[in-house]
Amino acid sequence: MDYAELQHKTDDQLADELLSLKKEQFNLRFQSATGQLQSPTRARAVRRTIARIMTLQNARRRASASA
Repeated sequence: MDYAELQHKTDDQLADELLSLKKEQFNLRFQSATGQLQSPTRARAVRRTIARIMTLQNARRRASASA
């Protein structure tokens, strides 16, 4: 999911998406540790999407605090 798609989501939707991605990241780490990981690139994509969501949430918090 790219940054432009995330900007159109509400704060609640972002929080839900972040929660589901963190669960997926946990499962991917577990699969990696047991040697059952199908797609190593998915772990990287999930990590980067989590970072994008957190960046957007922090930017929104800063914008609302300064307003």
